[in-house]
Amino acid sequence: MPLNAEFITSMSQVDPDEWERLCGIDYPFLRHQFLLGMEESGCTTAENGWQPCHMLLRDDQRAVAAMPLYLKSHSYGEYVFDWSWSQAWEQNGLRYYPKLVSAIPFTPATGPRLCHLPELSSEEAWSISIRALEQFSRQQELSSWHLLFPQEAVSEDLLELGIHQRRATQFHWFNNGYETFDDFLAEFSSRKRKSLKRERRRVQEQGLQLITLVGDDIGEQNWERFHHFYQYTYAKRSGHGGYLTREFFTQVAAAMGDQVIMVLAQKDGEPVAGALYFRSADTLYGRYWGCEQEFDCLHFEACYYQGIEFCIEHGIKRFDPGAQGEHKIQRGFRPVATFSNHWIADSKLSAAVGDFTRREKPHNEAYLKDAATLLPFKQ
Repeated sequence: MPLNAEFITSMSQVDPDEWERLCGIDYPFLRHQFLLGMEESGCTTAENGWQPCHMLLRDDQRAVAAMPLYLKSHSYGEYVFDWSWSQAWEQNGLRYYPKLVSAIPFTPATGPRLCHLPELSSEEAWSISIRALEQFSRQQELSSWHLLFPQEAVSEDLLELGIHQRRATQFHWFNNGYETFDDFLAEFSSRKRKSLKRERRRVQEQGLQLITLVGDDIGEQNWERFHHFYQYTYAKRSGHGGYLTREFFTQVAAAMGDQVIMVLAQKDGEPVAGALYFRSADTLYGRYWGCEQEFDCLHFEACYYQGIEFCIEHGIKRFDPGAQGEHKIQRGFRPVATFSNHWIADSKLSAAVGDFTRREKPHNEAYLKDAATLLPFKQ
């Protein structure tokens, strides 16, 4: 049966059960309540450059596929950097914005981007979707469509279809069946193991205690505190407030149940810093951090070591602590490739982007190999 593409301007236009029948609820960032909550809390709006434009593929009776999609008027909050491309468009007298982006806002976490019913093959779903996205982009006079942080197999398949691929590197931790944190440290060289233990000991020496709260145990007061930590740290680092609003933390994240974990650092019984994680069945995602006082090594403890401890305790296979950060390597986070794909409407500029991505690839592959040589593990 022919499928029709529908582009919706709000998650409120699709039934939660229908969306989650396609996308499930395990990957937290594709949940209906998460994406709708981003809108309702003021994080993804046309005014701030993230206009929802989600795509549904429908037959006569039901939705058979869904994709998160946004019209973007800038490139902030994407973590795949294309500022040089926008400059190239301007130099050619063309507009780069608006562009179409399939991504989770402010979330560089690899995961599903096109979800579909089992009776629709992945190949068929992508073929129909790509045609619909190209047609929509041309009708709306958009410069391009970008797929950010898809799974590797999907990205490779799209590359085979002529949609340009970029690679980047993140640093993830993998659980090799450890029963304790010391089991993990046993794989380190002696010098690196002593260094990491010294960092953890330094946190204790400053009179700090860390507690881990899950879901409803976090409580309204701690959500308010965490928002304060987040905004204070963001403003101190960048000179302006963070992307995420108070309502995102107190209403959206707070409603995600046991998929949300908060690590709070306390001094003299009062919270002074916090780290926020999300989880799926097999992956822990480190997402946000904030503090109102500076403490030596506390960021490493709250954002990395507590996450590793949680994974070991709960049998979680992988820990994705977020983008960038070569300092993660010496703490046991392995370099892994991440992917994005890019369709460009203008044929000449598409050729230029294709040439750029081909030349960029061997440099990224070399970096991945070089980074792996810096891991702290025994030879």
